[in-house]
Amino acid sequence: GDVLLPRPCPASWIPQARLLGRPAYQVPTPAECGGVPDPYALLETVRRVRAEGGRPRLLLLSVADDPTATVAPPELVREACEAAVDEGLHIVSDETWRDTLHRPHDTVLVSPAEMCPDDVTVVSGLYGALTPAAWPVAVARFPDTARSATRHARTLDVLTALGASVAGPVAAAAAHALREPDAVTERARRSAALYARLAAEAHRAVLGWGALARPPQAGRHLYADLGPLRSRLAARGVTDSLELEEFLSARLGSPAPGGHRFGDELGALRVRLGTGALLGTDPERQAEALTAPDPLELPHIASALSIFRAALDAPR
Repeated sequence: GDVLLPRPCPASWIPQARLLGRPAYQVPTPAECGGVPDPYALLETVRRVRAEGGRPRLLLLSVADDPTATVAPPELVREACEAAVDEGLHIVSDETWRDTLHRPHDTVLVSPAEMCPDDVTVVSGLYGALTPAAWPVAVARFPDTARSATRHARTLDVLTALGASVAGPVAAAAAHALREPDAVTERARRSAALYARLAAEAHRAVLGWGALARPPQAGRHLYADLGPLRSRLAARGVTDSLELEEFLSARLGSPAPGGHRFGDELGALRVRLGTGALLGTDPERQAEALTAPDPLELPHIASALSIFRAALDAPR
């Protein structure tokens, strides 16, 4: 059947749907967050797709979202999930970033699987919080139903046919991380706290520049809307998100993917700004930042933040 996705959504989702030969339709998200579609827009999209002869069967969402770095409130998650289930959709909840909350004691994250356990498959890339980003390992949790048992078996068949196995050493390390020993959970906690500091500083810089951005709540990035700076950017030859991507990537010295990569309109001046680049590429310096009393005062991070601020100030 057809796939429904929030707009914006992770950059890989639409290409993956196309690779499977499935039509993909994006649904607007509410103003307060990304990752979960507006329930009324979802219902309207389902009805429109069916009226056009489509077969909507699957909804993908992410409560702790990439690219917007927001966490959807539980009431919105419930309304969207109930709307999807009432329309006969199965839900896939990407929870890669759920363990990277910037303020875990102040942010309520509820999985769709807690609300609709028989209708939600949970997937998670372990690179979100537990393993190095380059490790190709993820897990999926299927509902305990007969239909999902069939879906689980088919998924294993496809993965086997593709040769999508996890290397032995990586599998052993991932299994160890999934048991959540104290050393792993402590490092994940410190990492989330570090990225919270970096994201808050980057968010202040973006707002000070005159752009718009929701406060980041999870993950390692924020999603900025530079629409208020359109005339200033146009004077520098930046009129869409592709040109904005090229402009900011060159000035920051690191990738700044435009909103078109996440399903946003090309004409919208939106961009995802990563905070990981602020730590640099030296593993020793990255480790130093995890234990520093004030990581923002470390010379390499202070320098990176200075470059970040200067790059954003450039269009003025």
